[in-house]
Amino acid sequence: MEALHSGFSLLMSLDVLLALSIGSIGGVIIGAIPGVGPAVAIAILLPATFALPPLTGLIMLLGIYGSSMFGGALPAILINTPGTAVNALTTYDGFPMTKRGEAARALGLAYGASFFSGILSVVALMLFAPLLAKIAPMFGAREIFLAALLGIILVIVAHRGHVAAAGMMAGLGILLQSVGMEPVKYTMRFTFGQGWLTSGVELIVVVLGLFAISQALTLLIAPENAPRTAPVTGNVGREMMGVWKYRRVATAGSVFGVVMGIIPGVGEFTAQFMSYTFARKRSATPETFGKGSAEGLVASESANNAVPAAAMIPLLALGIPGEALTAMMLSVFYVHNVVPGPALFRDDLGFVYALFIALIALNILVVGFMLAASNWIVRLTRIPTRFLGMMILTLSFVGVYSLRNSIVDCALAAGFGVLGLILKRLHLPIVPIILGMVLGGIMEVKLRAALARVESPLDFLNRPISALLVLSILWVVAAHARPGLMDGMVNAIWTGLKRRSK
Repeated sequence: MEALHSGFSLLMSLDVLLALSIGSIGGVIIGAIPGVGPAVAIAILLPATFALPPLTGLIMLLGIYGSSMFGGALPAILINTPGTAVNALTTYDGFPMTKRGEAARALGLAYGASFFSGILSVVALMLFAPLLAKIAPMFGAREIFLAALLGIILVIVAHRGHVAAAGMMAGLGILLQSVGMEPVKYTMRFTFGQGWLTSGVELIVVVLGLFAISQALTLLIAPENAPRTAPVTGNVGREMMGVWKYRRVATAGSVFGVVMGIIPGVGEFTAQFMSYTFARKRSATPETFGKGSAEGLVASESANNAVPAAAMIPLLALGIPGEALTAMMLSVFYVHNVVPGPALFRDDLGFVYALFIALIALNILVVGFMLAASNWIVRLTRIPTRFLGMMILTLSFVGVYSLRNSIVDCALAAGFGVLGLILKRLHLPIVPIILGMVLGGIMEVKLRAALARVESPLDFLNRPISALLVLSILWVVAAHARPGLMDGMVNAIWTGLKRRSK
């Protein structure tokens, strides 16, 4: 209770409330503009948040992360164009409902499902926070190394069909983070006598290049497309209450979102498809899915909006980001010398609770804003794509230059922007590069610290958590090598439980 009160006190600061409002409303607007997305916005804002207190900067970024999917549902339902990539599944049932003249109902169900899952996921995480605080101190250097290794393996195998490419991109990220002065003996690595490589390759430069500048270049070369939309008529607020009819679907989607959000490298896409598939199998009318099913819409929107709160758990408890957006947030911790991990839960639980309370406030604020301004927000889809591209490009270079007043950083960002554009055109993954840089640095530092107390490789198995992590790594690799292995194990466990119940 004391930690909860401390969280409220931290949140009531004027600058924190202002950051929450800007992040929440700004995230909705960014999510509603196809072609931008939260990754681009967070990448552009990241240098500015370094000048803010850590809680203020994190809440602003968290506001964009959590609210962008709310905004992304709007164009997905009304014009069949997802505002963010994770709203693609929303188009399956949202747009057919709009064509039937049920746009208000579709928006109401999407907002209601998103709000329901967002609140449910944060409440669940707040209840689990004391348990996490007890478990987190059990993680030493070898456990965090193994957890980071598991995270990067999960990121790689999550890119089905592009596993080899994802592995190479993660390796490139690990290589990039090793350039410059190494953190233990302060020797130079991979600088080739070039002074400008002494300080290494900045994560923010790579992030802005791969996400923001590459997206700007994509928009600049894309044809102009400004779709027209009719105003939404009807009471969207009243239609929100209709989600209660589908509360079981929304609850299942929320559970999938929470579980998938906690697991590094999985995220919204897996949660959405698992929730959608589960809802279709349990539905009395599965043939309506993809043709304007209210259950399908609730399943997809409840799953993706439950992920942001859950994705903060490995970041806060272990200092291990699960995807690109939380990896960007991790840099805010590092700039302010706030170390996420066991010590944060042990020494500053109020800070953690402030973030959780902010997520609840974010959901309330976003729903109120969208109910009041849906028709105004949808007009943003008419902004010319080339104007957006030029604006993103300008802001990106301003952000890069503001880091160290370096033209070299601008040139590097431009190079990574071209690389990002090429990777997008080839449909190759970009996220593993960022996670390779972040997790690679964590793995190096923790492995070198662990080796001081490890006499043989078997010492990695002499503690319960490290042994469990090693077994998890072996299971993930084996399950990927033999895809039927995971299904067989799940079926065997399910059969055993059924026999025991009889």
